[in-house]
Amino acid sequence: MLNLLFVILSGIALPVGGVQMQYLWRNQLGDVYSLGLGSAACLGAAAATMSGWCSLTVGSFVCTLICTIVCFFVTLKVSTRNLITFGILFGTFIGSLGTIVVTNAPNPDLLKQYYLWGAANFRLEGVTGFDVAFSLTLFAIGLLAAIRSAKALTRHNAGEIEISALNKALLLLAIMFLVTSAVSICGPIGFISLGVPNLSRILCKSADIRRHYLISSAMGVGLLLITYLVTEYVNFGIYLPISATMAIIALPLMAILFVRSDPQADA
Repeated sequence: MLNLLFVILSGIALPVGGVQMQYLWRNQLGDVYSLGLGSAACLGAAAATMSGWCSLTVGSFVCTLICTIVCFFVTLKVSTRNLITFGILFGTFIGSLGTIVVTNAPNPDLLKQYYLWGAANFRLEGVTGFDVAFSLTLFAIGLLAAIRSAKALTRHNAGEIEISALNKALLLLAIMFLVTSAVSICGPIGFISLGVPNLSRILCKSADIRRHYLISSAMGVGLLLITYLVTEYVNFGIYLPISATMAIIALPLMAILFVRSDPQADA
């Protein structure tokens, strides 16, 4: 049952975080991984796994918090147009640090444990009761903040208001809570925080972010649940990581919807 709980949690947390990023930066390429938040969570998990100095969730939280603080100060100096580029470069930098940590693993068992976690799965191996409680707390705080900021983000995305620097910092913190609640337990799950919010835009033309929260969450949970069932209960004779399998399942659907929704496709 705990496995299904985190399927649902991840299916809500990552798409909602992705929608928030897209509305905050007014950019459809906005993603919880675009500012390095996902890479920071992975770096924290790697450091925690290899050193044993803290639990996996705490390690992810600390590194993601540092990344969030850096991103906040960068947003004060960099235009929105250049922010995504910075995020990609920053994420690459953090990923490089993670590679250094992992390649210097003290023993092969820890290395295997990290790589299985990094492939994303819901087996929750090595996850403690504290990890679960900490993750659920972060998720609850992040989701509550997303709901409370919905009207302001909708108006900001429409150009009616500009969100202040302080509120941007608080929003980034809330998004970081959502990202960490999922990634620290289940590993980095790609596609869902970028692809699902864009699918939501195709299916729902409303500008109200609350509708996109609902649609993205429903699609995220549905896709993750299908992927989880396929990887756990269908025997292909090989190990199938959650993230890679979901992209294989969802990408054709996304391509069809994009083609059908593009007015230039009929020209």
